[in-house]
Amino acid sequence: MLAAQREGNRALASELRPLGLTPSQGEVLRLLAERQPLSLSGLGALLVCESGSNPSRLVDRLVTAGFVHREVDAHDRRHVELTLTDAGRRAAEGVAVVEGRLHAWIAEAATGHDLEQVRGFLRALVTGRGAGDAVALRASAAADADPGPDSEPAHSPGR
Repeated sequence: MLAAQREGNRALASELRPLGLTPSQGEVLRLLAERQPLSLSGLGALLVCESGSNPSRLVDRLVTAGFVHREVDAHDRRHVELTLTDAGRRAAEGVAVVEGRLHAWIAEAATGHDLEQVRGFLRALVTGRGAGDAVALRASAAADADPGPDSEPAHSPGR
């Protein structure tokens, strides 16, 4: 399992290198592209690469590189809001392309295998741990954002 994780990380790092990004930086850019604006603590809760930690140094490098804009709340200086710059949006699009290639590689390797059992095992392995909590939070946030075609809005005009 560790060998598979390392190979996946090596492949991701190799694909991101031409973009001048690390896998951790790519994860931040993709999360911001999907969910911006995010607070620093909100980003930290969603990160798998540094789950449960304060991603300040990681964000600092992305701010310095011109990919992320950091806005400090005028009324509460402890609250920092993060958004992508134009360069950050372009970089996040590049990361999405890289992730697509990586997912295709994984799908090809998975052909002919029972993935439901593998998914169940991996889910059980990370449940209640930092990375598992981050993945669960992402999934619940995605479900909240997209309730599906059969759900009704909480409030409709004219009702």
